[in-house]
Amino acid sequence: MVSFTILVDCPDEKGLIYRITNVLYNRQLNIVKNREFVDGDTNRFFMRTEVEGTADENILQEELGAALPPQSSVKIITARQKKLVVLATLESHCLGDLMVRNHFREWNADICAVISNHSMLENFVTRLGVPFHAVLSEGMSRDDHEHAVAELIDGYDPDYVVLAKYMRILTPAFVERYRNRIINIHHSFLPAFVGAHPYRQAYDRGVKIIGATAHFVNNNLDEGPIICQNVIPVDHSQNASDMAKAGKDVEKMVLSRALKLVLEDRIMLSGNKTIIF
Repeated sequence: MVSFTILVDCPDEKGLIYRITNVLYNRQLNIVKNREFVDGDTNRFFMRTEVEGTADENILQEELGAALPPQSSVKIITARQKKLVVLATLESHCLGDLMVRNHFREWNADICAVISNHSMLENFVTRLGVPFHAVLSEGMSRDDHEHAVAELIDGYDPDYVVLAKYMRILTPAFVERYRNRIINIHHSFLPAFVGAHPYRQAYDRGVKIIGATAHFVNNNLDEGPIICQNVIPVDHSQNASDMAKAGKDVEKMVLSRALKLVLEDRIMLSGNKTIIF
């Protein structure tokens, strides 16, 4: 008995659920969970189905594709432990939270390595038995530095690359290399206060809430599809430094929630938006 998840993204039309489930029935597969959604703006149909049974994935992919209209996408994901590579700089709070969750196996994933442009976090990471690589950027061009980082990442063949406060802007070539596989935590409730120093921007604006946003990375700074967000209240007595300290907890929580959704294959992309089941 095998468990797997089927993700369908196709133009909306009548009878889609029947046609999809009929293929599964004919293959004697048992549907454990099923959810669907139609994006009225794009007329796209999205469906996530958890299935148990035995089937040849290639044949099942063919049969599902044949049952769907043109310009359809079908992904069949077998249940397995996913692999992560985490990029970090100097801040430890998000990385520390991920490392603890990884150590105690709170999710079906494994952090294969941590890569940083500084060496400060090496002792902490290696104490938990995870390989650490420092790729110092001093004296290197951006392209050369990213090439060295990418070679290390590719050696681990991860499913996703996680930016745990990795304070470097990525080039379009790097983003394309890991298209829809880079997850970032931004210390602001986007779209407010993009870029650097959002807590200072928030303080100067006199906001009453601050937040954090986990999103997929694209080539527009802090504008990739949003996965998860949350906020906490602040008041006039807190300066920018106080807000930054308070924000660390919400950053950790938002990033871990986002990763849980990603690792459970609950996210589908619709343009620059996410459909979350």
